[in-house]
Amino acid sequence: MARVTINVDLGELPGEDEELYALAGVCNVACGGHAGDEGSMRRAVGCVARARAALAAHPGYPDRARFGRASVSMAPSALAECVADQCGAIAWIARAAGIAVDAVKPHGALYHDAARDPAIARALIDGVTAALGGGVRLVGPPRGALADEARVRAIAYAREGFADRAYRADGSLVPRGDPGASIEEPDEAATQALRLARSGAVETICVHGDGARAVAIARAVRTALATAALLDAQVAP
Repeated sequence: MARVTINVDLGELPGEDEELYALAGVCNVACGGHAGDEGSMRRAVGCVARARAALAAHPGYPDRARFGRASVSMAPSALAECVADQCGAIAWIARAAGIAVDAVKPHGALYHDAARDPAIARALIDGVTAALGGGVRLVGPPRGALADEARVRAIAYAREGFADRAYRADGSLVPRGDPGASIEEPDEAATQALRLARSGAVETICVHGDGARAVAIARAVRTALATAALLDAQVAP
């Protein structure tokens, strides 16, 4: 059975617990769209380097008021430029620290819109490749326009599941704001992570770093996957 990595969305909140970086195999660092600025990116990149984790850019719609969780209407060229600017910003800081951006995972509404709309998927990938080249990995939903466009362009793609988000019977996520949308109990998140890993449908499992119990959930998920010999503890070169 294939092993999975743990990825954690980071660099979004002040006072973030550095332990989250040590628990992650891949750290998705907010890079100025929905959250993040030069100071937070520098701190996060330093944490990634100390943890010897892999660094992923985490671009989102430029909408801090709604934390990038609402769709924003943008022309494809403007969206591509916005994504390129964000990925370029984190890449510049990473180079100064002696590490590289290994992957890109879009955030929030951009993540879901790119899976739904081929034009948004193309614009997103245009922005990523403009800033980082074609050798970077994309992280996204197991199915949809983003996965399809990555396949067409021969870009490596990691299918993602969520330890701390609830799923509907059809495999879609329960929308944020609906009752039970988030999983807050570490044991429940660990059980879901094991189910996802054993399904073979994903290569990476996300824990959201902005959750109130993020550290406890990440610990439980990592322990469960490691005990079951399902954890690929990716280490940056």
